[in-house]
Amino acid sequence: MTFEWQSLVLGNVCSKIGSGATPRGGKEAYRGGATALIRSQNIHNDRFVRDGLVFIDDEQAAELRNVVVERNDVLLNITGDSVARCCQVTPDVLPARVNQHVAIIRPKADVLDSRFLRYSLVSSSMQAQLLALASAGATRNALTKGMIETLVIKAPQIEEQHAIAEILGALDDRIDNLRQINTTLEAIAAALFKSRFVNFDGVPPGDMQESEVGLIPKGWRVASFEGLLEGSIGGDWGKEKPEGDEDQPVCIIRGTDFPDLKSGGKGGVPTRYTSKKKLASRILQAGDIVIEVSGGSPKQPTGRSVRITDSILARFDHPVVCASFCRRFRPKNLALGVLAACHLDALYQAGGTWKYQNQSTGISNFQTTHFLVAEKVVLPPEDIAEKFYKLISPFCERMTANESLTLAQIRDTLLPKLISGELRIMSKTDSRTKFELALPTC
Repeated sequence: MTFEWQSLVLGNVCSKIGSGATPRGGKEAYRGGATALIRSQNIHNDRFVRDGLVFIDDEQAAELRNVVVERNDVLLNITGDSVARCCQVTPDVLPARVNQHVAIIRPKADVLDSRFLRYSLVSSSMQAQLLALASAGATRNALTKGMIETLVIKAPQIEEQHAIAEILGALDDRIDNLRQINTTLEAIAAALFKSRFVNFDGVPPGDMQESEVGLIPKGWRVASFEGLLEGSIGGDWGKEKPEGDEDQPVCIIRGTDFPDLKSGGKGGVPTRYTSKKKLASRILQAGDIVIEVSGGSPKQPTGRSVRITDSILARFDHPVVCASFCRRFRPKNLALGVLAACHLDALYQAGGTWKYQNQSTGISNFQTTHFLVAEKVVLPPEDIAEKFYKLISPFCERMTANESLTLAQIRDTLLPKLISGELRIMSKTDSRTKFELALPTC
């Protein structure tokens, strides 16, 4: 039950609703420059994603002067598979424009708080409404300007909107801080690996020896990547519903889920069904490495990977396996597993996985068999490998810790209750305004 809430028609309470365009010449015309061009792939419900953000020059920006992104604007995907995704950008992304797949919604600040609007649009009830509207078309999913203008947002008075946005925003800020910490830790781990296993910092020239990959420390050796592994097996996709002996629920990790898994999230990991036999041979355990072996794009090779930890597995209600377009590497021990994972990350970041990629029927595939033999790894004595494992393990565990997931769950629990008015924020005035959660009374 809601009190003192009003129904706001977006077209009546916004100063701008409209989408942009791609500069003439299409995606090949991104010339670079100071202005960001925001596309649908940058818009996610829980955050703005910088991966794939492109830039345009001053001339191109001038052509798109009608779709200037301003601070606090709400951005909504209006076409394609990502339709209805919604977020805001931080000031450091500006100046920016949007392309034709993204709409700018700019509410009037004295009537509708922009953050409150964004949280309303990503609530489960509004997402369901937006997706239903988008799927009504005869061809592709799409939200028109008219659909957006007629959307009705239930909202309390502006002061309470601000308070709701502050509570949910504080949780989002903490989650974002944790992601930034994870990025820093990942960079530190990569730097430590490069220092010790690529540059061999601190090893005197007289303690180096020739090898097939160049100079390496004496007492170290070169091995094929498969020498680090106990075994390798392809993934599974199972069935959408229980069918015959494929009645075991499993959570299936895909390449697209890797970034979220590494930063403490769950990605969009689906639950499907497989057989006991397939599950027994493919189930993931802490220390395993999952590598993407099919997919990629002209600008993104296959070969990205994620090391599985106990905290990642604990996020899911069912056993976890990797998808059929991924492969599970099981290292011989935890120390070699960390070296293997660091080596794969360094190789991918340096563009080294391109050489193991082939293409058939338009799909890029990673040549796993060739890679396992051809890719060389410099291995230290066991005691040095063990010391590096103990050094790097805290970084790995912290990067995949579940604190951000817990905060996201709290936010997602509060969001529909606050947005619907089931939970109210009541203000009281003394030396300053305070807010407390209160259940409405009849």
